[in-house]
Amino acid sequence: MAIKDNIKPTRSELIELKKKIKLSQSGHKLLKMKRDGLILELFAILEKARDVRAEVEKQFAIASLKLAIAKSVEGIVVVKSTAFALKDTPKLELESRNVMGVVVPKIDASSVHKRLDEHGYGIIGTSSRIDEAVDAYEILVEKVILAAEIETTMKKLLEDIEKTKRRVNALEFKVIPELTEARDFIVLRLEEMERENTFRLKKIKG
Repeated sequence: MAIKDNIKPTRSELIELKKKIKLSQSGHKLLKMKRDGLILELFAILEKARDVRAEVEKQFAIASLKLAIAKSVEGIVVVKSTAFALKDTPKLELESRNVMGVVVPKIDASSVHKRLDEHGYGIIGTSSRIDEAVDAYEILVEKVILAAEIETTMKKLLEDIEKTKRRVNALEFKVIPELTEARDFIVLRLEEMERENTFRLKKIKG
């Protein structure tokens, strides 16, 4: 910053700069606290994300195996006709919650994992292999919904952490140093002007 060209060495300008420095330092402190808090939240969610992803992979393997058994026992036609007979679809409600100023999603799901008599197909006409496959996939869908919520939350937290880090760095390495440099320049110029005035007065007196 070309300080001499842009700053007026006056006492009123010095007062304004001191206010700006104080405000910037306060903002810097708050943003650092927010960044650190968001990082802690992210680490907490990372643990959940790892667990949920492992559960999804495990349940997918179980559901795939159950489906393969159902196909081999009942036949593909019966499995497909059972799938088409399912009437009730999962209901999702997307809400939001606030995590240190970051709006993250909250998914409320209903009619996902149902009782045997709620599936919608005839229990008498199908074997337990079909029931097991349906049950396994409903559990899988529940876990996928939870994984989607957690991973979207992680993404939003990461985005806000990066944004907050950029603001912290801008204040720490650009805004505050430039304001401090400008303040020091004005203090120096005012001191020089004071000395010049004192010298001039002494000369006039002499």
